[in-house]
Formats: sequence, C-alpha cells, structure tokens
Amino acid sequence: MKNWYQNLISNYPFLKFLGSKYTLVSVFFIVWMLFLDNYSYMDSRILDKEINELEDNKKYYQEEIAKDQQSIKNLNNPGQTEKYAREKYYMKKDSEDIYIIDIEEDKIKDSLERAKQ
Repeated sequence: MKNWYQNLISNYPFLKFLGSKYTLVSVFFIVWMLFLDNYSYMDSRILDKEINELEDNKKYYQEEIAKDQQSIKNLNNPGQTEKYAREKYYMKKDSEDIYIIDIEEDKIKDSLERAKQ
C-alpha cells in the first residue's frame, strides 16, 4: 500500500502538495466560506442584487414624489387648479358648453389597446 502511494507521488509530485493536511483544510475552508456559510459569497451576491433593486425603486419613487410636489405647488394657484379640473375631469362653468372631439386615430388606438387586454 505504501509502495503504491510512494510510486504515485514520485510520478506526480503535485499530489504531495495536494495531499497535505494544510491544503485539504484550506480547500475545505474556502468551499465552506463560498457556499455553505450563512454569510457565503453566493448569498451575498443575491442580497446585493436585492439591495440594488431596492435602491433603484427608492430613486424612482423619490423622483415621483418630486413630480407630485411640483404638481401640488402648481395646484395651489387658482388658475392652475381650474385648468387641471377642466382638462382631467371635463368640468365647466355654468355659462359654457364643452364639446369633446374624438379623433379617429384615438379610437383606433383605444380599440387596439382593448384587443391586447
């Protein structure tokens, strides 16, 4: 048995290095830290991806909040409030009539959107 091992090591000297207990412990430690530990490299990568997604969401929502705050500032002006009500909710004064004109292209786009749903 020992003769066979000595013959193998003499033919392949790198096996002596790979067979040492220090190398085996080091390989075990590296595998443990990369894949098996609670704070492994693989888990860290997954958590980093989630953090990046959440930071992107945070940036998006902060931009939306800034837009909404600007809209609120604009709506504090009575003229802007009236314009918004007229455009979004088709509100009118008592003494006027509103005519809504549908363009044929808009009808086609609407029908295509409904067909996709």
